[in-house]
Amino acid sequence: MPVNTSRTTYREHTDTENILKLRQVLSTLPAFCKDYFRAIDSTTTTKTRISYAYDIRIFFQFLLDENPAFKNYAMTDFSVAVLDQIKAVDLEEYMEYLKIYQNGDKTETNGERGLKRKISALRSFYAYYYKREMIHTNPTVLIDVPKIHDKSIIRLDTDEVALLLDYIEHCGDSLTGQKRVYYEKTKERDLAIVTLLLGTGIRVSECVGLDIEDVDFKNNGIKVTRKGGNEMVVYFGEEVEKALKRYLEIREVITPLAGHEHALFYSAQRKRMGVQAVENMVKKYSRQITTTKKITPHKLRSTYGTALYQETGDIYLVADVLGHKDVNTTKKHYAALDDARRRQAATAVRLRED
Repeated sequence: MPVNTSRTTYREHTDTENILKLRQVLSTLPAFCKDYFRAIDSTTTTKTRISYAYDIRIFFQFLLDENPAFKNYAMTDFSVAVLDQIKAVDLEEYMEYLKIYQNGDKTETNGERGLKRKISALRSFYAYYYKREMIHTNPTVLIDVPKIHDKSIIRLDTDEVALLLDYIEHCGDSLTGQKRVYYEKTKERDLAIVTLLLGTGIRVSECVGLDIEDVDFKNNGIKVTRKGGNEMVVYFGEEVEKALKRYLEIREVITPLAGHEHALFYSAQRKRMGVQAVENMVKKYSRQITTTKKITPHKLRSTYGTALYQETGDIYLVADVLGHKDVNTTKKHYAALDDARRRQAATAVRLRED
């Protein structure tokens, strides 16, 4: 029987799903919005466009809920002219509304980052119609974007990394019944995923997007698709190699569901693991190690970046391996480590002997 070598990558599959989801969201928005989303198609990811569509829908919902001038409107009744009716004070009210509002039966809240993203989406939206002279005003440039206060980077200490891996490897000793059966079934997979995240710093989306063909043991590298679609080989060490090979022995006897044959990591349902599943798994194990740190796959990425920077002192290498397009992003995240290194300089040089 001939083998079908063609395969749909995780990114292609996700993009297809997102495009269909975006069309569904756009059908609930005013008709003129489609022009904007068509225009940003080539410069944004499908995930970004969906986020923008949801954010802009919230803006129109705010007008319907809070502005008496539109009390008899449906969302699809709005024309582009409505954008010219909005003043800066309306947008200040919108920012206040975003802090807490009702979305159907659900109460939604936004902190600094949520507010900034939604205002940034609205700015981009307004700029498109203003530049094309479809509207005459752009009140979004008259309001201040919320300031983001820096948070300290949460990462695992060296001893916590060892504790986490040891716990995943041996916690089955204290389990019984179905919990023990499930643990034994997923142990090597979970250990391989956590070891891979800690040993390469790849994003959780890059991890679940890996296909079996992306792993190269000859050079100890994995081919990942970075944000924006660029492909890159990330290299791994001996510990990651061992963990992956142990998992692959288990994977060989799994019969995947149709369409999931190429996935590297399988769920208990024999499908490609999703981002949420990996997040839940990391959370399950890490809360047994530390109660003061909320550990996510992204925190494992920070742990790797910190260790790499402490070992090499090369911020450009860290930026490259982590897939940061701008080294300033990396510098911002690891500035505290630089400060600690500078403090060492104070005692490194002795001016005179005692």
